[in-house]
Amino acid sequence: MRLLVMILAASAAWAQNVPFSRIVEAHKEPHNWLTYSGNYNGQRHSALDQINVSNVKRLKVAWVHHTGTTESHETTPLVVDGVMFLTEGPNIVKSLDTRTGNLLWRYEKKIPQDLRLCCGRPNRGVAILGDTIYYGSIDAHLIALDAKTGRIKWDVEMADYKLGYSSTVAPLAVKDKILIGAAGGEFGIRGFLDAYDARTGKRVWRFHTIPGPGDPEFGTWEGDSWKTGSAAIWTTGSYDPTTNTTIWGTGNPGPDWNGDVRLGDNLYSCSFVALDADTGKKKWHFQFTPHDTHDWDATQVPVLIDGTFRGAAKKMVATANRNAFFYVLDRDNGKFLAGKPFVKQTWAKGLDDSGRPMVNPGTEPTEEGNLVWPSLAGGTNWASPSYGPQTKVFYVPAREQGAFYYKGEAEYKPGVIFNGGGQRVKPDEEPYGAIRALEPETGNLKWEFKTQIPLNVGILTTAGGLLFSGIGQGDFFALDAATGELLWRFKTNGPMNSGPMTYAVDGKQYVAMPIGRSLYVFDLMEN
Repeated sequence: MRLLVMILAASAAWAQNVPFSRIVEAHKEPHNWLTYSGNYNGQRHSALDQINVSNVKRLKVAWVHHTGTTESHETTPLVVDGVMFLTEGPNIVKSLDTRTGNLLWRYEKKIPQDLRLCCGRPNRGVAILGDTIYYGSIDAHLIALDAKTGRIKWDVEMADYKLGYSSTVAPLAVKDKILIGAAGGEFGIRGFLDAYDARTGKRVWRFHTIPGPGDPEFGTWEGDSWKTGSAAIWTTGSYDPTTNTTIWGTGNPGPDWNGDVRLGDNLYSCSFVALDADTGKKKWHFQFTPHDTHDWDATQVPVLIDGTFRGAAKKMVATANRNAFFYVLDRDNGKFLAGKPFVKQTWAKGLDDSGRPMVNPGTEPTEEGNLVWPSLAGGTNWASPSYGPQTKVFYVPAREQGAFYYKGEAEYKPGVIFNGGGQRVKPDEEPYGAIRALEPETGNLKWEFKTQIPLNVGILTTAGGLLFSGIGQGDFFALDAATGELLWRFKTNGPMNSGPMTYAVDGKQYVAMPIGRSLYVFDLMEN
């Protein structure tokens, strides 16, 4: 009875909703975390500073919430006015009291047993708009839930899961629409980004990430290969409200490693696509890896930066790509501004003046296996980077590892893995990782914090001068964002496959991190 009273009291305390205007100005309420990346710009930076370089050593565990599942825990929680919303793969949404971790409500979708999946059954989070939570289910449905009760409002099918479509991405709420893409890049799907009416669930527009007949870029796929070219979307994009532009990264072309059956540049795979959020019409695109044959998805979160470039004010979008290069683009038109490798790479001589890679001959996958850096997991993967407005530095979790790439047969069959090869990591190599701090204008390294294994944990920076991240099978830690000095470490016995976030309630700042099959939440130990 006491627990029930606590739950009802906490639920009743949350009476506000979250209109679009609140999300646009998320920077004005840093105690909340209103989108997947904290706000629309994808920077993963918080203005909270109660936890800072002088006291971070006093961090302790405040509470732990156990999932009770065996799935990879890849969520980033949202926090709104003392209430947390998170997902647990493959099909669970929860609401928790941010003070205690007590459960407010739980939703679980029944999913088919014959799913077509390549890489586990994760889910990376939810979106909120008004009084509704939006969630993409593993069987490619978009679901709307009442934020106070968890009761279902509507459920729409985005695509047929039997063809390999799925959804693992956290949706993005923009104006009166919910934006979400389809995963399934190893099954020869035709990728897309959708916008749905937030109130009714009716689809408003669809942008295909592979151009079809009538599109000016249609000729970049040989024959009918565009029909099975993948280019999935499985990490959340960003949004610029000043121009009403939303930018999303796309995945590999299909089949992954055999490019012989899909000659051409294969647009818009391995690209950023910038769309008008009202209509879904393309404003620009930039392809990082034309005719990719190494499975180097460009699904990294686009980081929007307003600053100066070579002395002039510039709106930019920055990314450290899986292909080992760091890029800065003009956000207004997608034009290449700068690029430089941030990890070892052997596949390209460099980038030309337009940002197109100058590919080294003899680096394609072969039947015998061809050694290339970086490995399939890339110079970085999907784990979120961060940008510090105070330091004016781009932070990326980096991976140093090579691999042998193999080419195999590639015959498309609906709902069947369509990859045309594979990879094997170099057995005598000692791979390692690093948090790397890069100057956006040049890509030059300011500092690095090396780790014994390649990194795939996201990064959070804060106005307290801190950088939080972790090692997949090891430690959760805090660095000095200005120098890379290790300031605090928490030993774990579980994997980390997501990234940290921070929030505040009742005047106290917390840091949350999915670790193992649990969500750990930290606060400061009293003096």
